[in-house]
Amino acid sequence: MTDERFFEEYELGSTRRTTGRTITEGDIVLHAGQTGDFFPHHMDAAWCATQEFKQRIAHGTLVFSVGIGLTASTINPRAMSYGYDRLRFVKPVFIGDTIYSRVEITDRRPHPKRAGHGIVVETVTVTNQRDETVLVCDHLHLVERRVPLAAADNR
Repeated sequence: MTDERFFEEYELGSTRRTTGRTITEGDIVLHAGQTGDFFPHHMDAAWCATQEFKQRIAHGTLVFSVGIGLTASTINPRAMSYGYDRLRFVKPVFIGDTIYSRVEITDRRPHPKRAGHGIVVETVTVTNQRDETVLVCDHLHLVERRVPLAAADNR
């Protein structure tokens, strides 16, 4: 699906919510293999039974990847991901938890060096099936402007 928007068309405060995705043991094993992170917190059920949470925990980077992937429902040919800021793993995610992502446009600002683009910030909040926040971050997008700023306006 395409959602072609220029920088000026993003509205502060607008929100959207994704469908859910259940985290499985297979997700954790595959992610460990892809990243090399075989720490016992993710892989050793017997050891985890002796720890605070009593069960294996999904990798934070797995939760981040799936949570952001859930938001990738439309393509805007005038925008691209510019990075992530303020990423926090708030609560653990366990095998069998279902996660959802909520996205809110929280900032729009000029790009410091590109008069033809601006930066749109989406705050992404990932929650579990109990509506508890498990991850939060700011996703920055580089978005083409309909009308480029004059060089003096972009300082």
